[in-house]
Amino acid sequence: MVNPPTRDDSPLSEDELQIDAMIARAADAQRRFEKGATQHRYDMAALAAAWALMEPERNKELSTLAVESTGLGNIADKIKKNHRKILGTLRDIKGQATTGVINDDRTAGITQIARPIGVVGAVVPSTNPAATPTNNVVNALKCGNAIVLSPSPAGAKVCEKLVGYMHNELTKLDLDKDLVQMVPLPSSKVKTQRVMEMVDLIIVTGSQDNVRRAYSSGTPAIGVGAGNATVIVDESADLAAAAQKIAASKTFDNATSCSSENVLIVLDAVKDAFVTELHKAGGRILNEADATTLKTALFQNGKLNRQMIAKDIGPFLHAAGVSVEEPESARFVVLPSTGIGADYPESGEKLSLALAMYSAEDFNHATQIAQEILAHQGAGHSIGLHSTEDSRALHLGSAMPTCRVIVNQAHCFATGGSFDNALPFSLSMGCGSWGGNSIDDNLNYKHFMNITQVVRPIEPNEPSAESIFEHYWAAVGK
Repeated sequence: MVNPPTRDDSPLSEDELQIDAMIARAADAQRRFEKGATQHRYDMAALAAAWALMEPERNKELSTLAVESTGLGNIADKIKKNHRKILGTLRDIKGQATTGVINDDRTAGITQIARPIGVVGAVVPSTNPAATPTNNVVNALKCGNAIVLSPSPAGAKVCEKLVGYMHNELTKLDLDKDLVQMVPLPSSKVKTQRVMEMVDLIIVTGSQDNVRRAYSSGTPAIGVGAGNATVIVDESADLAAAAQKIAASKTFDNATSCSSENVLIVLDAVKDAFVTELHKAGGRILNEADATTLKTALFQNGKLNRQMIAKDIGPFLHAAGVSVEEPESARFVVLPSTGIGADYPESGEKLSLALAMYSAEDFNHATQIAQEILAHQGAGHSIGLHSTEDSRALHLGSAMPTCRVIVNQAHCFATGGSFDNALPFSLSMGCGSWGGNSIDDNLNYKHFMNITQVVRPIEPNEPSAESIFEHYWAAVGK
């Protein structure tokens, strides 16, 4: 870092000194990586990091370790997620120029040159302890950076093994292993804070406490907001298709994704028919008594019950103390809801196989409910719509505090990029000013580089005041 943070005269702790030495090694490695760089070098390094996870046996091993060490999600879906997310990221970066001249507009007199940021720090969550760090590393190396990972304590073993595999792949290319490093175990807030202070860019995916700390660290920061995916089903929707997509998305990796549906808003005109389709898809509508029992179990002292977060449906229902009809085909539960806000925690993110469902008189009423829900939690992240009325999607994009309107898609597969939509593949979704974030798009390789502009003189293009103000003067006078 060019300008280390100012602080009082108290000596650095051993943990802080350890982090400083690690980042110094990363900076040295990055300078060597950048010197005489070619696009081929950067591309091969990115592929090496990707293959460290995507190699099938390693993917299986790391997915198994992730579930065992964090207790979150399920192995089969993590394997799919790791493969799909990184393959999609590689698709997005393939052929993209990230070093040297990337644009030369002689008419404008501007040439753009891509430059590395330096040492990137990435704080990564336990929900995706392999896919998220790999996505960050691939993007960082693609743009000529070194990167230091700071995993959550629960996901640290996965990250440590992953980094080891990345080192093995980098060695095959005669690249410095210090390009990719991880905060030494045991993890601690002191170490993470020092990383935030000392790197050239900090990226945070996970707890909002870490996001706030990153933004106040004095380092340029990209943090992403909280999810609370809210999805409207209107009277024109293909109800069977909508139910199947919602079920597939809600149950994928046991709802570890911030993009998993948390709230459904269903128009009264189709509610009964849609509930029937949800049941066919594995959703079980709870009666009032069972819903109360489940909410009491899931929300304890203002926090989610770790015995229910991202668990399979059997352990989830057992911990909740409720039973459902046709349990052999049950995949998730639906809580009929009316209240919104802190006194109604089901209106927020649940990270579990539970959905809240609200009834709306019409589409306008549905948008009003959605506004209230996102004002409570999830502003900026995303909203979904199952409808054949495209004008309604445009209305949501114009009226709602959201950066993404996901139309007729399984939400958690679509929001972070999909092979059948054009969003960049990512596990970190910026939420704009609504979510208190510095970006409003999916984190991608473009966020991992600086661009220097060479600016040359061109023919003057100075307008007259009359040509600028003519319509204003005509309307109100000069």
